Amino acid sequence: MSIAVPAPTRLGAFARLAKLDVWDYYLAVPLAWALCGPPAWGSTDVLVTLGLFLLGTVGVVAGAVAFDDVTGFRDGSDAANYGPDAPARRLARKPLLTGELTEREAIVFGWCATLFGTLVWTWTAAFAPFRPLWVLLLLAACLISAVQYSWGLKISYRGWQEVFLAGFGIGLVLAAVGLCTGEMSAFTLVQAILFGLGPLLFGVYSNTRDAVGDARVGRPTVAVLLSTRGNIAFIAALSVGEIALIVLSSGLGAAPWWFAPAMLPAMGLRVAQLHRGLGLGDVLGARLIGLHAHRTTVALLIVVNLFTPALGGWS
Repeated sequence: MSIAVPAPTRLGAFARLAKLDVWDYYLAVPLAWALCGPPAWGSTDVLVTLGLFLLGTVGVVAGAVAFDDVTGFRDGSDAANYGPDAPARRLARKPLLTGELTEREAIVFGWCATLFGTLVWTWTAAFAPFRPLWVLLLLAACLISAVQYSWGLKISYRGWQEVFLAGFGIGLVLAAVGLCTGEMSAFTLVQAILFGLGPLLFGVYSNTRDAVGDARVGRPTVAVLLSTRGNIAFIAALSVGEIALIVLSSGLGAAPWWFAPAMLPAMGLRVAQLHRGLGLGDVLGARLIGLHAHRTTVALLIVVNLFTPALGGWS
């Protein structure tokens, strides 16, 4: 199905295929920098390592979303979820659907982007101050799962979409920190999980909106597999779980005692998202709040990491 919309440039079409305007996973890099601590903040090796890591991540993500668009175009799920009545700005995010790019062009772009990301991540690991085995394995897992998300094994079509959305973000933060410090503290793990929950907690609202189209092509997201009530309970449990992680990590000593109060704005946005999506039934509005909640969470985590040394650590 092809729906004509104005196309500014072919370069712009490839940028939209790569979803370069959705940069939420890329925030793992500044968060990782903040997590490295004062000795590493001004280190040239650390800054170059993180710069290369970011460049490679852009390539890996661009390849993954390009393949996702090809699969969605082939099976008709994108045509169902981005129909002719969709606003032109939203529809333009699918250049295969609008006819701006051919399927072959998208596949070639996907493989080129993936190859670029793989080579740059390999270069990053070779240059990094540390390269423990667990980091290399984590990088390999992130790369393989991203490529196979909607291509090859199609893990998102086998019930693993939600696991990937969170796990990929967690893996990015831990791998970036590991390459720079060789370590993973409990507080680093807490922040990596909070980071990974961000994409998941706006992805589940998108899946709720797209449940009919996903069910039609056999993509078993939680929204497809569960009843409406069950899906609501799942989303609520994720939201409450995120807040509980923040509070308990402070109370049990995995984070500074003042961590939970510092994260109150992010927790407030998560409650507002629940109210908008589950209370008022505005799924797309809740998804937008989820984007703001994720970005606010990352900004607050960076501030927390920057201020922790000045406040005497966790005392």
